[in-house]
Amino acid sequence: MTAAIVARDLRVRRGGAEVLRGISFALASGRVTGLLGPSGCGKTTLLRAVVGVQRHVEGELAVLGEAAGTPGLRRRVAYVTQAPSVYADLSVTENLRYFAALVGADGEQVHGVLATVELLDVARAPVRRLSGGQRTRVSLASALLGAPELLILDEPTVGLDPLLRRSLWSLFGRLAAGGTTLLVSSHVMDEARHCDDLLLIREGRLVAQATPAQLTAQTGTSDLDEAFLRIITASKSAPEAEPA
Repeated sequence: MTAAIVARDLRVRRGGAEVLRGISFALASGRVTGLLGPSGCGKTTLLRAVVGVQRHVEGELAVLGEAAGTPGLRRRVAYVTQAPSVYADLSVTENLRYFAALVGADGEQVHGVLATVELLDVARAPVRRLSGGQRTRVSLASALLGAPELLILDEPTVGLDPLLRRSLWSLFGRLAAGGTTLLVSSHVMDEARHCDDLLLIREGRLVAQATPAQLTAQTGTSDLDEAFLRIITASKSAPEAEPA
């Protein structure tokens, strides 16, 4: 498969501390990759580096065949942050029409993404009146305008009820089946079962890259939380390579 993202010895230093510590991986196109790890482990920093908005990035990072952050990627990559990035005083449709104008999308695409994220029934409502889950879906809808090749989602299901989380993961799977590549962060290991591939990080280091099936087979447990703990224990006991 064609690699959508390739990182080699990726490092980020902030405030004198190394936030990402020599991460290397390649992600295949058209799949859902889960970026999992505890809060504060460097997930958002890695996503920001992929999008091209993170400062002090060292190493190599290619996104869709180009250097991360280059102008040619602006319409090919969409990024949904943890905080909904929409205007509270505008309606759902007004928000999407505004973002559609920025990416050259038409009214048909606005209607299409509203249907995709199941917001047609509140299309005329001001965003300030929506629930947190609905606001998350408005942000996601705005990111889908223009049909991005790569969709970066930073903890999109945090704080949502189980039914809505399941609905979003089902949507992510349909987007990948249609050819979109998704990189989705989460600190909830149970969500790993919805992903095609996994990147597990802790304290700025990549401790495993595997499919959910490979992870459970490698660790000898079907409990993904326990699997992550076993990976962490094994990584701590492994000797670090001597510096060159």
